[in-house]
Amino acid sequence: MQLSIELKCKSPEAWLNCVMENFDDFLLDHADCERKASSMAMSFVAKYPDRTDIIPELIETALEELEHFRDVYALILKRGGKLKAEMDEDPYIKQMLAFCRTGRNERFLDRMLLASLFETRGAERFKLIWERLPEDSDEKKFFHRLWASEAKHAHLFVKMALGYFTEKEVYERLDAFATEESRIIENLPIRAALH
Repeated sequence: MQLSIELKCKSPEAWLNCVMENFDDFLLDHADCERKASSMAMSFVAKYPDRTDIIPELIETALEELEHFRDVYALILKRGGKLKAEMDEDPYIKQMLAFCRTGRNERFLDRMLLASLFETRGAERFKLIWERLPEDSDEKKFFHRLWASEAKHAHLFVKMALGYFTEKEVYERLDAFATEESRIIENLPIRAALH
């Protein structure tokens, strides 16, 4: 059984070029994304405490994302940077969240699948960065680890959704999200950001 979905478009080369030319700016955005990812996993625990079988995996995911934040923060400091005073709004996330339904169960499914899609796109982009970074650099090793972790999380959120919804419901909705995500990616302005 497939536990994630193929992205319907690739990240543009212009995005990768922008990231590599503005790597310190990218790292600041990346740090924000890791903090948000940790909070997102814990928000499922807060909003759905009755779904006890997925709580341990959500806690582990939140901790892993927090470890990624710690590691990105260390890299930012090593490069002479510091965190921004405020996190910027993420136009990609904002547009994807607008596609979510509002009923309790529908929103639960949609947020699980969005999380999977965010992680899938993150894995794709971290792999692109990893391929472009200099051999044997600390950054290259770090982004290889991130790429593998994001792919694992992408599968995990689909697996959790399948514990509560039928395969038909999950994969039809995931396909709809992937179509919307592709449209958003193709229309986003290019910037040195994860999304």
